[in-house]
Amino acid sequence: MTDTKSMYAALGVSEKVADFSEKILAGLKERFEEIDRVSEYNQSKVIAAMQKNRVNAAHFAATTGYGYDDFGRDTLEKVYADTFHTEAALVRPQITCGTHALTVALSANLLPGDELLSPVGRPYDTLEEVIGIRPSPCSLKEYGVTYAEVPLLPDGGFDYEGIRKAINERTKLVTVQRSKGYATRPTLSVKRIGELISFIKSVKPTVKVMVDNCYGEFVETIEPSDVGADMIVGSLIKNPGGGLAPIGGYICGTEECVSRCAFRLSAPGLGQEVGANLGLMPAFYQGFFLAPTVVASALKGAVFAANCYETLGFRVIPNGTESRHDIIQAVELGSEKAMCAFCKGIQAAAPVDSYVTPVPSPMPGYDADVIMAAGAFVQGSSIELSADGPVRPPYAVYFQGGLTWYHAKLGIMMSVQKMYEAGLLEGRL
Repeated sequence: MTDTKSMYAALGVSEKVADFSEKILAGLKERFEEIDRVSEYNQSKVIAAMQKNRVNAAHFAATTGYGYDDFGRDTLEKVYADTFHTEAALVRPQITCGTHALTVALSANLLPGDELLSPVGRPYDTLEEVIGIRPSPCSLKEYGVTYAEVPLLPDGGFDYEGIRKAINERTKLVTVQRSKGYATRPTLSVKRIGELISFIKSVKPTVKVMVDNCYGEFVETIEPSDVGADMIVGSLIKNPGGGLAPIGGYICGTEECVSRCAFRLSAPGLGQEVGANLGLMPAFYQGFFLAPTVVASALKGAVFAANCYETLGFRVIPNGTESRHDIIQAVELGSEKAMCAFCKGIQAAAPVDSYVTPVPSPMPGYDADVIMAAGAFVQGSSIELSADGPVRPPYAVYFQGGLTWYHAKLGIMMSVQKMYEAGLLEGRL
């Protein structure tokens, strides 16, 4: 058994599904070439930042305790700042996840009496408790920070007049979520984010703009920090960690904003001076180095998924031909049964916990049961092959990740296979 189709058969992919997949792939050559072009540019950008900062083996040494004089940590932050073209960066293992990084950035730059504005509608579920939309101890609302939001227009456009009216004397910070989260709106391109930032600054030049950059890093050749964002924020177990970072988050932006974030993360008077790297520097550096090519693999998987499921008659966001601005592919499956079958296929393709069956369960920070498929080397790493979604109408599943294109491909093939076996693709395949 030496041919690939036989290997796929051994993994559980039928000949019918394999043939269907190859027909889809035949039309994606130009899309994949463009993804590779962007990846090559971003790879060069990361290498240039590492070379500029003279990265060497001494920067990989572990530190403990206070972490004073941690040259590896400090240099890594310069590499991030140079890659994303910002004045400063905070890149720490003490930041536990993307929600934590966003919380640090918001709470550091908002004071009692200030107002936070979202001009792109409701933010991701886990931020609702951070803001206080859903009551929670230590929310921004408890500390006297108010919140306003302006929904997107029905066509996904910005309600500029509504945004103008919402900006007032108390508006201190505007948060823009680049990716769709558990919504079926379009992901925002960097160009559109730049246009939004320009408008906001024209209305109130002193307002700060933070962009939740999760799932978007290295998808395009520019980042929101290139188009006026005061802060961009993300998780290292998503795109920039390259699948190697076991924990961590980053905040890149102006010196003023990042400095306040450092004081909030540690303590007033301490800031960036403390925070041991605990031996994680090799994974952080190498993961960031690999990130552009890992993101390219995930993007190919997302494009493949969109074209497969669109051909099968499902609504997909973005569709099979739209430009990509993050690694997430949403597929509206229409039922809990279909969500379970899809996620069962993704789990069955995993190198870790492939024998586990995903089931909907309550999750901290969410108001509905969530089903998650993630056989990952790093728990919760969504740059690795994964799929998840809240079990509620329109029963959309969100597929993302894949450290290699071939693994992403297998995951989608297995999801189609399990949908087929569950009798959900009658007359479609």
